[in-house]
Amino acid sequence: MKKLADIGLIGLAVMGENLVLNMESKGFTVGVFNRTTARVDEFMAGRGAGKNFIGAHSIAELCASLERPRKVMMLVKAGQPVDDFIELIIPHLEPGDIIIDGGNSHFPDTIRRTKYVESKGLLFIGTGVSGGEEGALLGPSMMPGGSPAAWPAVKEIFQAVSAKVEDGSPCCDWVGEGGAGHFVKMVHNGIEYGDMQIICEAYQLMKEMLGLSADEMHDVFKKYNEGDLDSYLIEITRDILGYRDENGEALVEKILDTAGQKGTGKWTAVSALDLGIPLTLIGESVFARCLSAQKDMRVEASKVISGPVVDKTIDKVQMISDLKDALFGAKIISYAQGYNLMMEAAKEYGWNLNYGGIALMWRGGCIIRSVFLGDIKKAFDVNPDLQNLLFAPHFKEIVEKAQAGWRRVCATALTNGIPVPALTSALCYFDGIRSERLPANLLQAQRDYFGAHTYERTDKPRGEFFHTNWTGRGGDTTSRTYVV
Repeated sequence: MKKLADIGLIGLAVMGENLVLNMESKGFTVGVFNRTTARVDEFMAGRGAGKNFIGAHSIAELCASLERPRKVMMLVKAGQPVDDFIELIIPHLEPGDIIIDGGNSHFPDTIRRTKYVESKGLLFIGTGVSGGEEGALLGPSMMPGGSPAAWPAVKEIFQAVSAKVEDGSPCCDWVGEGGAGHFVKMVHNGIEYGDMQIICEAYQLMKEMLGLSADEMHDVFKKYNEGDLDSYLIEITRDILGYRDENGEALVEKILDTAGQKGTGKWTAVSALDLGIPLTLIGESVFARCLSAQKDMRVEASKVISGPVVDKTIDKVQMISDLKDALFGAKIISYAQGYNLMMEAAKEYGWNLNYGGIALMWRGGCIIRSVFLGDIKKAFDVNPDLQNLLFAPHFKEIVEKAQAGWRRVCATALTNGIPVPALTSALCYFDGIRSERLPANLLQAQRDYFGAHTYERTDKPRGEFFHTNWTGRGGDTTSRTYVV
């Protein structure tokens, strides 16, 4: 074993332990440290026994075990623990050494930390790591950003341990400066929220409207996964629906219907609001989880509020086909919105994002991995300046073809009182973005009526603003024109 380690890692919980095992399996020597040092001893005597690991019982010992430039990676809880460890690490490093945050940090924190660590003469990387326990061990998707000078020093390690696509390309590349890596990971998680919600809506329609059993739904999702919807989330949905508990019954039906969340979906929606991007499907997916958490209120409401009786005579074969179209159409909308958000963030923060490369990073290892992402990569290869995925001929044709079935699903669900917030919001976005004229002219008139906010006219040049004294009692004074 080498006397010095190629990289050090702090945090031997599930993700950290599996990631260091992945690194070691690729030929790297790894220094390991955990705040509870007994965990280091357990690891060295257990899964790490006889392998190329150097156990450390202090930050100083860990940093002393590393080759220059030292590379110290943290996989710890996001928030204050990251800042606390940065302060503990800095005294043991020298100019040019690198601190890496591999947790689910909020991108503004990564922007701040990059500036702070660089002010100390060191380099910083904030990298999104997606794929869960299995991905960490076998190959995650990694999205690094921060100090560009740090990338050459970690590139070999990161790309060696990351997932690979069919041609061997790694699902990892440099994303951009500052918080770019964690921003892209945040959008990934937001899209994950959306994908999960539309699948859950399809499941509820199959169960409540079509009356399908878990076994029948297992077969439907198995078929879905063999076609255009081939993806990790459809695959695990198939497996979940086929899983039986100790009594031989479908376990999924015994799980309480209250969804948890760690905040990355909310961050994505808030960022969209801050940047003025209509991220409707992901926003509705976050709110759907919030509504699910109000279980007690929903139980009470179900006793006193009535809705329509569900029509059980619906053509099952047709609806299953329509649901496939609805899922595919909504999925494309989710990615179109997510990419628009990344494009706007790139302008706001001065990042030079490689959109096709991001799709490649998401092709393997991560939770939203799917065959579909290869088509996004191709779309940006053809047109790097693509404004919206719906403008790419491939996706335009898919959505136009899918919309008939998608509309039938939404209409039928609403008629029968079954909530499909993500599927319908995505369809409304599709109809909104293809509308040359929206009713915002009336909205601007309302704003001008009560607040003298002014408006532009269709018969005058853009940028020229007008105010009307709608009641005859107002004056000519107008409110300042601005956009929040």
